[in-house]
Amino acid sequence: MASFGDLNRVNTNIQSLDSQLSLNRINRDMADNQLRMSTGLRINRAEDDAAGYSIATKLNSRVAGLEQSMQNVGDAKSVLDIAESSFDTIMDNLIEMKGLATQAANDTLGETERGYIGEQIAALGDGINKIANQSVFQDLDLLNGTGNTGSLSLTFQVGERAEDTITADIDAVNVGQLFTAGADASLGSTTGGATDGSAISVTTATVGGQGAFTFATGTGAATSDDFRAFMSSVDSAIDSMSNRVNDIGIAQSSLSTREETLSQSISANQSAKSRIMDADFAKEQSESVRLQILQQTATSALAQANMGPQSVLGFLG
Repeated sequence: MASFGDLNRVNTNIQSLDSQLSLNRINRDMADNQLRMSTGLRINRAEDDAAGYSIATKLNSRVAGLEQSMQNVGDAKSVLDIAESSFDTIMDNLIEMKGLATQAANDTLGETERGYIGEQIAALGDGINKIANQSVFQDLDLLNGTGNTGSLSLTFQVGERAEDTITADIDAVNVGQLFTAGADASLGSTTGGATDGSAISVTTATVGGQGAFTFATGTGAATSDDFRAFMSSVDSAIDSMSNRVNDIGIAQSSLSTREETLSQSISANQSAKSRIMDADFAKEQSESVRLQILQQTATSALAQANMGPQSVLGFLG
């Protein structure tokens, strides 16, 4: 700061140097102010607030993970929606199968009519297998388990931490899995005629096949008693499908809950990052006006300081 007697010196204008320093500081603050207003960010460089910049970077990383997790949840729900839609169609086939078996169990029908019904049931079974084959999401075979047997286990990443996962098991729903317990099965009473001694049988699902119904013809053709026994097998298959639908519903409910939680977490973390990084425009505008006034006064003070040494000329008059 200029002191008493400085204006009497010509070679070094202390008052001008002080005014220049003040003006430079104001210009620097104005540049920072304009940068904050142009970017909308309070922190544009680490030097603006090192701790705040570090915290905001971590929050931004967390938000990115949460947003991708939200997308993952959407994809997971799409997978389960496809499976559920196929389950509904398969259930319709089983219900129709139950109606046909109930019709064939009535002694008012003859062998020929039961033969037609057996063909319809076999066709419904083939339809179930085709539905299982066509239930695909991005080349992922959903309803045939592993090699047409067992179940398909899917682990969905539904959070930004490694442990934030939801696992869904989708059991195979082809004929071989719905109507057998891991081995070729007799579904009707053993009235003879079929290769396994049953009028109605089904082969188990294997790596190479999905299983299929066999209805004996000729001497060992299925009778009303056979179809009554078959009705129980259809009931078991319907119960099994109901359990599968229930499992899908539980997984979908978990995903919906996680989706809501993720949405809330994204909002909370975005808000926290905003409080650290975003500029307060009302405050910045007020600061801009203040700096403009200071700039004008500093410029005027500098001009006056530069004129100060001229007073020394009065000593030479």
